[in-house]
Amino acid sequence: MVLPDDLTESTPKGLANTTAVCLVPDLARFDPLGVHWETVGGIPNTSIFEHPCQGFNDTLKKVEDFILASLILLLIAVPMLLIAFAIKFSSPGPVIFKQRRYGLDGKEIWIWKFRTMTVCEDGANFTPARKNDSRVTRFGVFLRRTSLDELPQFFNVLQGRMSVVGPRPHAVAMNEEYRYKIKGYMLRHKVKPGITGLAQINGWRGEIDTEEKMLRRVQYDLLYICNWSLWLDLKIVFLTTLRGFVHKNAY
Repeated sequence: MVLPDDLTESTPKGLANTTAVCLVPDLARFDPLGVHWETVGGIPNTSIFEHPCQGFNDTLKKVEDFILASLILLLIAVPMLLIAFAIKFSSPGPVIFKQRRYGLDGKEIWIWKFRTMTVCEDGANFTPARKNDSRVTRFGVFLRRTSLDELPQFFNVLQGRMSVVGPRPHAVAMNEEYRYKIKGYMLRHKVKPGITGLAQINGWRGEIDTEEKMLRRVQYDLLYICNWSLWLDLKIVFLTTLRGFVHKNAY
């Protein structure tokens, strides 16, 4: 027990009674993401910006990604080879398009996609694809419309850069723009980015030409993170096969 050094010091007027005092922190102002109590050095504290994939859940998520990505790559190996040949002989340029994006904890990663444009932009001058974009090749239109350009990202999953399910990663330039415009935007990166996600199966995909569209994506991404479970991931994968590949906003 530690005693006060000096009991002769004056007592603040508000403490000179027997009233019980409780401190109620206003956690809502922090937009809590996976709030939980923990102890650091014997002192209890509240963590308000954590994701659910920790400990056993983290291992479960990694096992899920490895199994799903491996099985899917076995199924799509031949189609991917045919797509690669079609890209090579339909337009000049590399088969695989590599671009820097933000991954777990906001760290930069390289993602792989089948090239669908005549350019391979990656930097401050990056311009997102738009409807009837002249940069998109004729075969690229088909790949983007069917989301087949995303298939190489299953290798990114096996590399540990991405997950099968999670918030879709955006180009670095786009991240730098919206991280200051939308509150909680960077909380999307408390988990690994995914090939598909809750936002995508709910129709929020394709061109982002308004701040409202990005806001809706972020809302679904944070909803996914706060409610993550193995069952939710499997449900999203299943729904992606039904309505997540072809979409009117995919161009």
